[in-house]
Amino acid sequence: MVGSILTSFVGDSLLDFVHQSGFMAFFNEGGYKFVIMIAISMLLLYLAIRHKFEPLLLLPIAFGMLLTNLPGAEMYHAELFAGGHVHWDIFVAKAGLIDYLYLGVKLGIYPCLIFVGVGAMTDFGPLIANPKSFLLGAAAQLGIFLTFLGAIALGFTPAEAGSIGIIGGADGPTSIFLTSKLAPDLLGPIAIAAYSYMALVPVIQPPIMRMLTTKKERAIKMSQLRTVSKTEKIIFPLVITVIISLLLPSAAPLIGCLMLGNLMKECGVVDRLSKTVQNELMNIVVIFLGISVGATATADSFINARTLSILALGVIAFGFGTAGGVLFAKLMNLFLKDGNKINPLIGSAGVSAVPMAARVSQIEGQKENPSNFLLMHAMGPNVAGVVGSAVAAGILLSFLG
Repeated sequence: MVGSILTSFVGDSLLDFVHQSGFMAFFNEGGYKFVIMIAISMLLLYLAIRHKFEPLLLLPIAFGMLLTNLPGAEMYHAELFAGGHVHWDIFVAKAGLIDYLYLGVKLGIYPCLIFVGVGAMTDFGPLIANPKSFLLGAAAQLGIFLTFLGAIALGFTPAEAGSIGIIGGADGPTSIFLTSKLAPDLLGPIAIAAYSYMALVPVIQPPIMRMLTTKKERAIKMSQLRTVSKTEKIIFPLVITVIISLLLPSAAPLIGCLMLGNLMKECGVVDRLSKTVQNELMNIVVIFLGISVGATATADSFINARTLSILALGVIAFGFGTAGGVLFAKLMNLFLKDGNKINPLIGSAGVSAVPMAARVSQIEGQKENPSNFLLMHAMGPNVAGVVGSAVAAGILLSFLG
């Protein structure tokens, strides 16, 4: 009698354990989606580790995707953020670990903190020495607005189209900041597209650059930039913060944090703070941001035709941004004397993939003329692109938010 009761108890307990485990979800309806998402996360981990595709962010993003698609883990609950709002009334009762971490994305904290670190690692000297670089950085944002129109034509809402278009700025934190405000349901696909294409800059840009320029244009040598004084470097972030924040208040969080970090670097009196935001703070925030963003890539939000459309539109946005910078440089050359002409290759660096896009300009220039050194010239449009993408995000947010 006791033996039969014990056997029945053990059998029922084992059965309950099996049914409560995450393995059973793979055999339920739609269970194949979990398998697909886990496979995608493993692929992204492989690309980050083996091929070093933006590993600092792609690795935590991929691992966050893995965690959120493990059935039964209950670390992230999309319903707590449904409709673009945090549902505080049920938050504490249902929230898992990643739900708490995701608040930093939802409230716009992580992207701004990363911009402080980016500012502290950025040298605006080439941009100050050659203010024309601002125009090239602005022209490279063409891809954002053309893709915005294309996404609307494909049936996306204006808010979703704005979030997709910002991929063309090649600026991960800005893409996350804008998408978390306008289209949080698309955050996973857009973040993965933005960082994947940033890693593919050396693959995507060169064919477009060569197609739009002649051999003679690619061989143009540019004169050495003037030396920028410390005073100029200190005044620059203050002036940019005031002008852009007054002109476009919605861009103030990103621009303000970017310029705060840069002022810490250039003023020379807060070296400890500057080193902290460049290293410890930046690393901590990148971990939290990556895991949180990856967790939004749930099976329901990722496995659909819209995700494929986003990935395709992201490439188009990036391509048009590259083309916009190159073509505008060619246009500027029509009004410049021979000794002052711009090598159009540096226009492609107007997308804000710093400093990778500038290095691509340097490499392509040296292929035509080994004595050509374009890196510092390309850094001007490159850092202008960081400002430009933040301004573009502010414009979209002010019109669509």
